[in-house]
This record gives sequence, structure tokens and C-alpha cells, in this order.
Amino acid sequence: MTDTAEQTAVDFWFDPACPWAWMTSRWILEAQKVRPISVTFHVMSLAVLNEDKDVPQGYRDFLQTAWGPVRVCLAVEEQHGSEKLAEFYTALGTRIHPGAEERSRATVEAALTDVGLPVELAQAADTDANDDALRRSHHEGMDPVGDEVGTPVIHVNGKALFGPVISPAPTGEAAGRLFDGFALMTEYDGFFELKRSRTVGPIFD
Repeated sequence: MTDTAEQTAVDFWFDPACPWAWMTSRWILEAQKVRPISVTFHVMSLAVLNEDKDVPQGYRDFLQTAWGPVRVCLAVEEQHGSEKLAEFYTALGTRIHPGAEERSRATVEAALTDVGLPVELAQAADTDANDDALRRSHHEGMDPVGDEVGTPVIHVNGKALFGPVISPAPTGEAAGRLFDGFALMTEYDGFFELKRSRTVGPIFD
């Protein structure tokens, strides 16, 4: 489309457990097809974000199952690079979200196999040995937008916003137009919030 020097840098922070981040990630990859942007994925952690917050027990249980997949995502990024992380996120997210598979060791291993990665990387799910690096990645993405939001967080040329929260994910030129508007909002440092009530859940088709 254009050479790399002319592309807009887009950095996308996600937790693989979040269906809304998954929806937004599918949109940004569609936008990349019709706009001169270069998307790099990074991991944040809903478990890190909420570990010191008073949240309902049901959500606390969800967060306990979220540690493993995001630890494996970080291991993939560290050992195989950001492009392989993007591939693994697509494979894992496809299984978890539209595929409705559990966030289990078996699902993680299957997703690793899908993209030609060693299943031994799944061992990272069971240890907190690299959680300092996970927290660093988390804070690189989240600190610029504060602690009152979750995932996704997107940085466009260094300017960060939470969202957009969308369902379903637009495709083609509609995806490009949504990116145009999102990028314009990041340019104004005084912009903080747009919101309306959600009327639908994640529509994966």
C-alpha cells in the first residue's frame, strides 16, 4: 500500500480473555488493509489491573483464569517477536471467543500448534516468574490512559485512548473510516470520553 516510512504506528494492548478487545482487534486488522497503518500488539493484564480492586467474586474467579493465557502471550512475544504474537493472539482468540473454548491449558496448546509454536510455551501459564515483565508491558500500555479503563487500549503515534468498544467489527472501508475518526480524536490532548450504553454483546460473525 505504502512504504513503512509513511505508515501510522498503531500499538494495541490486549488481554486475550477479553471479548471486547478481541472485537476491536479484528477491526484494527481490517483497517490495516485499507489504511497506511502498521499494527503492533502488546499484552496488558486484566488480572494485574484489578488485583487490588474490590470486584464481585464472579469477576474475581474470571480473573484467576485470565493469568495463564496472558503469561503465554508474553512468552510468545519475548521469544518469537511481535508478529508471532499477533498470529498467536488470532489463533487463541478465535478458539476462546467465536469458538467458545475454555481458557484452558489444552486450548492454549492447541493455539500454539495452530501457528507452529512449541507447546512447551504453555508452561509459562503456570508460573509467576515473569510477572514483572508482564506488569511492565501492562503499564506501558495502561499508564497513559489511567486506571479507570480496561482493554483494549490503542496508541496512535504515541497518543493513547481506551477503545473503541464495538460490535460487530466493521470491515473494508467502514473499518478505515472508523480508524480515521479514532485517530483524529487521539490528536487532541484535551479529549477524554465519548460513550453510550451497550445494546448488544460481542457479535463474532
